[in-house]
Amino acid sequence: MNYFKTAILLAALTALLIIIGNMLGGTNGAVIAFVIALAMNFFSYWYSDKVVLRMYKAQEVDEREDPKLYSIIRSLAQRRGLPMPAVYIIPTETPNAFATGRDPEHAAVAVTKGIMEILNDDELEGVLAHELSHVEHRDILISTIASTIAGAITMLAMMARWAAIFGLGGRDENNNLFATLALAILAPIAAGLIQMAISRSREYHADEGGAELSKKPLALASALEKMENYARRKPMQNAREHTAHLFIVNPLSGEGFASLFRTHPSTEERIKRLREMAGQGH
Repeated sequence: MNYFKTAILLAALTALLIIIGNMLGGTNGAVIAFVIALAMNFFSYWYSDKVVLRMYKAQEVDEREDPKLYSIIRSLAQRRGLPMPAVYIIPTETPNAFATGRDPEHAAVAVTKGIMEILNDDELEGVLAHELSHVEHRDILISTIASTIAGAITMLAMMARWAAIFGLGGRDENNNLFATLALAILAPIAAGLIQMAISRSREYHADEGGAELSKKPLALASALEKMENYARRKPMQNAREHTAHLFIVNPLSGEGFASLFRTHPSTEERIKRLREMAGQGH
């Protein structure tokens, strides 16, 4: 179901790009904006793992340095037939985790120091299974595609705003200035909403995949509840807004934002779904 939802949302983003491109800049305008956005996201796709790990001062560990963490990840990866990812620890007390890397062969799983202190072994396994589900389903690639299309839409909208300001109009002489400005303002908002919906859909899917892999949906639900409660009391101090979507729970805390603008689903809803999975015997 989440695969279908993601496909529909990506199709909606693509359709929005085509519509905006044709209305504001013609086919050539849409192609140019897409190529520029693609070039901007190329670096992100290939090198974002190194950048984000360095940003959070993550330290790579091996089996000798942290045998429990390494053993759990290796066991889960073998169970799913995935290559062993690089393992990192982030030196912060806020409990959280994320996975990154362009594909399963170049993946990394990072956990904070705090997560090792507040979660029991079953809960930790559930979290790590969630992250390996992101790796298995190439969610970094999916998010990069969504970012590229949304970026192209934003560029087209920016071009349209400048054209309207300087009275250049659009392709059609009958284009209405106010309609063009309205479209230029609303299109990036719509693209952002769709992009965030894709992010939320992938989180639900990783919860399902993690629960299936670990066979412990209730443990994952318990881990999410603990991490969410901690994040609300004490958000991660060095967290960056543009990387918040990578973490299993929002490190900045989701309070104060409308649900449509969240990169993460409601933790309460995620817990409810996991408990339903447990009730169904999964």
